[in-house]
Amino acid sequence: MNVVVFSGTTEGRSFSRALAALGAAVTVCVATELGAEEQGCTDGITVRAGRLDAEGMTALLRGAVLCVDATHPYAAEATRNIRAAAAAAGVEYHRLLRPASPLPAGSVVLADAARAAAYLADRPGRVLLATGAKELPAFAALYPARLYPRVLPTLAGIAACEAAGIPHRNILAMQGPFTKELNAALLHQFHIDYMVTKDGGAAGGFDEKAAAASAAGAQLVVIRRPPEQGETASEVLKRCKEMIR
Repeated sequence: MNVVVFSGTTEGRSFSRALAALGAAVTVCVATELGAEEQGCTDGITVRAGRLDAEGMTALLRGAVLCVDATHPYAAEATRNIRAAAAAAGVEYHRLLRPASPLPAGSVVLADAARAAAYLADRPGRVLLATGAKELPAFAALYPARLYPRVLPTLAGIAACEAAGIPHRNILAMQGPFTKELNAALLHQFHIDYMVTKDGGAAGGFDEKAAAASAAGAQLVVIRRPPEQGETASEVLKRCKEMIR
C-alpha cells in the first residue's frame, strides 16, 4: 500500500514512521532540505524534498491509495492545495490535526501577522518574533532594530531577515522547539517586551513560550489559528490498518 504524507512537522514524522511500521510504502514530502534532514532515514519511507505546485502534487499522488496532510496548522494554503490535488488524483485524503493549546489569560490574540504588526506599531519596546521567516514582510512597517526574529538556521531564514533590514545582531537563527528556560534566557538577554508567536501546540513548544513570557514579564501576542477540521493520528492510523487488511 502506497501512502503519500505531506509533512515537515513533528507529528508528520512520528506518523510516517508508525505507518511504515505497519508495512505501508510511505512517501514523505517536505518543502526543504532541513525537513528531509529532520525526517531522517527509516525503512519503508522515501523522502522527497522540494516545493511542489498543484500539478506536481497531483502527479505524485497518482498511484497512491491514501494522502495524509500533516503540514503545519498555519499552512492553510498548502492544505488547500494538497486537498485539491488529492481530489484531482482521486485519492482518499485525511488531514492530520495538531491539538491546540489553551491560551493563557492576558494573551493578546489577533487574526494574523498584519494585525499583530498594527498592534505593535503604537507600542514601544523590543519584539521577539517567533512566527517564522515567512511572516517577516507583515512587520515591515516597524523599525527593524526593534525586531528580534527567531528563524530556522538556513540560508533562506537569514536571507529573509536581511531582506527585511534586520540588524545581524538581532537575528536568532535557531531550530526549536525550545525549553521554557531557553525562551526565558532569550527574553532576558535581549530585554524583550513583546513575544509574538503562533499557537503551535505542544509539538511547537507553545506552552514553554507562554510560560517564559509570563516569567519574563513580556506580553504574549498570539496569532490565531486558521479554523480547520481533521483527525488525530490514531484515527488516521486506524483507517490505514483497515486498508492494509
